Amino acid sequence: MKINIYKTKQEVAVNFSSYLSNLIKEKKIVHIALSGGSTPKIVFEELASNFIKKIDWSGVHLYWGDERCVPPTDADSNYKMTVDYLVSKINIPQENVHRIKGEDAPSKEAIRYGEVLVKNLPEKNKLPNFDLVILGMGDDGHTASIFPHEINLWNSKNICEVAIHPDSGQKRISLTGNIINNATAVAFLVTGEGKKEKVDSIINKKEGYKQYPASLVAPTSENLIWFLDAAAAQEVKLD
Repeated sequence: MKINIYKTKQEVAVNFSSYLSNLIKEKKIVHIALSGGSTPKIVFEELASNFIKKIDWSGVHLYWGDERCVPPTDADSNYKMTVDYLVSKINIPQENVHRIKGEDAPSKEAIRYGEVLVKNLPEKNKLPNFDLVILGMGDDGHTASIFPHEINLWNSKNICEVAIHPDSGQKRISLTGNIINNATAVAFLVTGEGKKEKVDSIINKKEGYKQYPASLVAPTSENLIWFLDAAAAQEVKLD
């Protein structure tokens, strides 16, 4: 595990964008699972503005780690946010963008999207293998759309599961732990003071930390990288 701490959210965005740019340069074909949320939005803006000439997107395939069960035009859609802030501004083949169809029946779409991953991704450990999975973390310690009250979904044998938001009851489709942890690299993008308690608990392995799904992120490659701003990392003690 590697922990990077930057002063501001914007510095997180710049440094993660640089990391991503280098990763894409290394391979002709790159399979990436994206995250929704406020921090990725800043990253997408950075990629679309300051890295536009540095990245060749022609061999990049984009997927989603989770999606809200809403149409792709809905303001809640992770796909819509990515299109608005990144996809519409870069030169990427449309067939390289593999969205979760949030408007379809959730249980059927979870199965279909799992099949998309099996078809398109290389295989490692008899499972689809992402080059990179980008994750956020909620104030409650959830990641992707695996929430503490449904933490058992993390260990599902299915590639995708239908999850339910604990407050809104909104259904979501999420990758499960076996796929996330099978990625060649996993990157957490976590910013804001509201995250400091869970970041402290998980990174410093404080009592009860295993109740948070984000604590279960442990790629078999051991290539786990945290990109934190100072607000989220207030309690992190680096050696």
